[in-house]
Amino acid sequence: MSHAAPTITEDRDAVLRVEGLNIDFVTDAGAVPAVRGVDFTVKAGEILAIVGESGSGKSVTARTALGIMAENGAASGAVYLNGKDMLTLHGADLRAARGRDVAMVFQEPSTALNPVYTVGWQIMEGIRAHNKISKKEAKARAIEAMRQVGIPDPEQRVDYYPHQFSGGQKQRVVIAAALALKPGLIVADEPTTALDVTVQAEILALLRELRNELGTAIVIITHNMGVVADIADRVIVMNQGKIVEEAPALTLFETPQEDYTRALLAAVPHLGRESASEGMTERPVAGAEVLVEAKDLVVHFPGRFGAPGFTAVDKVDLKIHAGEVYGLVGESGSGKTTIGRTIAGLNRMTSGSLKVLGYEMADFKERSFKPLREQIGFVFQDPAASFNPHLTIGECVAEPLTVHRELGASATRAKVAQLLEAVQLPSGFANRYPHELSGGQRQRASLARALALEPKLLIADEPTSALDVSVQAKVLELFRELQTELGFAALFVSHDLAVVDQLATWVGVLFRGTLLEEGLGSQVLANPRNDYTQRLIASLPVPDPREQAQRRARIEELNARG
Repeated sequence: MSHAAPTITEDRDAVLRVEGLNIDFVTDAGAVPAVRGVDFTVKAGEILAIVGESGSGKSVTARTALGIMAENGAASGAVYLNGKDMLTLHGADLRAARGRDVAMVFQEPSTALNPVYTVGWQIMEGIRAHNKISKKEAKARAIEAMRQVGIPDPEQRVDYYPHQFSGGQKQRVVIAAALALKPGLIVADEPTTALDVTVQAEILALLRELRNELGTAIVIITHNMGVVADIADRVIVMNQGKIVEEAPALTLFETPQEDYTRALLAAVPHLGRESASEGMTERPVAGAEVLVEAKDLVVHFPGRFGAPGFTAVDKVDLKIHAGEVYGLVGESGSGKTTIGRTIAGLNRMTSGSLKVLGYEMADFKERSFKPLREQIGFVFQDPAASFNPHLTIGECVAEPLTVHRELGASATRAKVAQLLEAVQLPSGFANRYPHELSGGQRQRASLARALALEPKLLIADEPTSALDVSVQAKVLELFRELQTELGFAALFVSHDLAVVDQLATWVGVLFRGTLLEEGLGSQVLANPRNDYTQRLIASLPVPDPREQAQRRARIEELNARG
């Protein structure tokens, strides 16, 4: 094992020093160990990445640096922040350390920001809690912090509310709030998980800049190995509450010592490797039946209360053939989900033509479209939100059968068992409720439900975006196997280019409602013609520090070109 516990003497200059940390959660069934015997240090100006799958203990370990512990949590050992043990601090002493010595950037900025207060007020609240300064001075510091993180017009936008910012800008506001007190350490918990690759690249560049200019130490918690390759100096790999490996980033990626680390790296999708369309020179199913055909498709959402409307899809032409996986990529707001929902009859089109299984959606009427619904499956981005929490998994998967078929109770149960087996879930899971399954298991159940009626067309909307890389790899492998076996066509919507490259033979790139280019995945993603596609591909971090450094230089070159 490559991890060795640091001694106190060798790390006197450490901003954070964790020694023999154990964390247990007390439940009705007894104490559940979450973290065991963790030791590590973080020096000033160092970026340390803590990686591992969900439940590995990485977030709960990092949060102890702020003295954040769940009510049923109990910790032993020591967590020294600038010499003070955060496990023994209470009240005013703990509040003084938070913000001044250490600040946290949370995973989901929308929940970290209060929707009823301006962002300026929220940044100022932290500043004034730790400094006896006037409101005017606090506002000036808030504006300066917003300027530091690259928010345009901070003098005006300091008075904006969170809903007036995009996801990437909200994350910048959260970082500005953390920065405003000039802490020696920033703990960033999955700070780029929900962001588009171009916004993610900007946030990572910002964190790197903070380290370089202010000497801030950063602990970044992530399951994205591309992010680790892009930003980390040193990496800690956690599994089941223990550190299994610790090494400089380059060493870890090039010569991982532990089987678990190697498996984690092998599961990461890498653009250009295992491309679904590799070796192809033309669209493989060009002669097959056209299941979806859009011509000059426009989807416009009218504004409310006098606000101007919004054109989500603008004159898009595309075809999906029987048996093909069409990958639709683009950033948030590009219109890709809207296209998927319009094909499924969940959104109404505005103009143009859209034929789905021979039905013209411009003449959409629920009564005449309903018979076609059983030929269209839909896998939602968040299965937890798409399942009824009061129904068992078996009842959820059986829903389409209940609506469209009259099989009888025993035949339905047999079909559900068969579907769960197809997505590699034990048939006993039919009696569990959605909250009793992990994220990856719920996504498999969602896939089972979508396939219940053996559809000709499957629409998958970001089905792996919230999953760990190893779980994602299993779900993608399962998707590929089922698609090959059952032969359904699929529209696979994602902002993860590497995932689309693995699954889709034909790829379209959307930007602000316009289809910029489409073609064989291997051609579009390896030799894009459009500047935007080039920027999108250059922004995707790859799990290789050397290659990632070259890509970063490419982004800077593209940005300089404008």
